[in-house]
Amino acid sequence: MSRRAAGFTAIREVLPWLLAPPFFFLLALAGASVLAGLSGARDPEAVTAAVEGSLPQVLLVVQLGMLGLVLLVLRRGGWRALGWKPLRPGRATVEIAVGVAAGAALGLLYPVGLEPLHLFLQRTFGDYVPPGGVQAAFGPGAAVFFAANVLLAPFAEESLYRGFALERLQMRLAPGTAVGLSAVFFGLLHWAGGFWYMVLTGGVLGTLFGAFFLWRGSVLAPFFAHLTLNLLEFAYLAL
Repeated sequence: MSRRAAGFTAIREVLPWLLAPPFFFLLALAGASVLAGLSGARDPEAVTAAVEGSLPQVLLVVQLGMLGLVLLVLRRGGWRALGWKPLRPGRATVEIAVGVAAGAALGLLYPVGLEPLHLFLQRTFGDYVPPGGVQAAFGPGAAVFFAANVLLAPFAEESLYRGFALERLQMRLAPGTAVGLSAVFFGLLHWAGGFWYMVLTGGVLGTLFGAFFLWRGSVLAPFFAHLTLNLLEFAYLAL
């Protein structure tokens, strides 16, 4: 099999698993719209406001759906199929420390770099989500947002996008191509946050987490980087 054919085979293998989570978002948002209508919202503005207020619950539903996908992979191939491989004594401690340090660096960059850049892009070039709309929507549902974005998202997303998908892509594609493809689909997962949120999440975080996974050879370090980042992001938004 040629390298090109092998690459297409790898993409076909992981494509359904990577397209399902964005579709979960679509279904969850549609369900939130229906519930808003059943609760008495009639005009479009009222429905939109109700859906925005339910975004933490929508995110939780999506993460539970992704956790279901992770469990399917786990049942079929075990922990190795998700990138969770046994490490020699002492290596796990190193991976955790490296991951926490990387996540802390990204977390410190978030309020002074990523968020201002996101708002600048929205205000300068426009977006289908108003500037600051996503951050404001998570305020009323802080506990649900914490459960979804801190307790579930790092494990589900790193297991699926890096441990499962990127591992298979990098076996048959050049490392840069594999990381780029996984980053595109990771960005697509975040489409509900707006166009520029999707671009920044995929282009910056998806690329960094993917490169981190290939560098460390384990999902443990990117998991702790993702967990630390999301924990600091939650603390920043909760203040």
